Amino acid sequence: MIADWSWLGEAPPQDRSARLRDAWYADETGLWDWAATVPEGAWRWPRGADADRFCVYEFRRTAGSFKAHFWAGQRWDTVRGHADPLLRAQLDALLGGLVWTGADGEAEHTDPAFLGAEPPAPYGVLLARTPDGVRELAALWRRIGPRLGGLRAAFTEHAAEPDSWVGEFGEFADLLDDWGRVLTEADRRGWCVVGLSE
Repeated sequence: MIADWSWLGEAPPQDRSARLRDAWYADETGLWDWAATVPEGAWRWPRGADADRFCVYEFRRTAGSFKAHFWAGQRWDTVRGHADPLLRAQLDALLGGLVWTGADGEAEHTDPAFLGAEPPAPYGVLLARTPDGVRELAALWRRIGPRLGGLRAAFTEHAAEPDSWVGEFGEFADLLDDWGRVLTEADRRGWCVVGLSE
């Protein structure tokens, strides 16, 4: 999700995830209509009182699951040693800020300014980036996006596992492109990015 920081940030840090979750779960949003067709690779704006406060992006090929994001991190672990050093450093920073646990397994996916200084993050918060954090990640994406195709051969040789989550380079590239769309739109609006589990 992307969310209006002027609305979400006015709540105390410990209440922000609950504020967003309450808005997301509200029946009036129309986001929980299981019969509705939800196009992948598209934004879903809620209806109701919070219609202009947040928006949900439907990632392609994920069926709404975090598994694809987790597996993108695993694939990156496998291929990163074979990547161009500059691209490797940039993808380490981008994926480490979003979904990858990092080379040492300790990457943080929440900005301390978002949820406050006291760990751990509230239950169900997978990712929480303030507009400043989003701006940095969006800038990384602008540098990485045009060069991502240079990773295809290394990914295919070292990380491909067809018929698995994010098992082919095209799936990996699409997932990163989707993240690029999310970061770009949030940055354009000066909003935050939040990943919540249901």
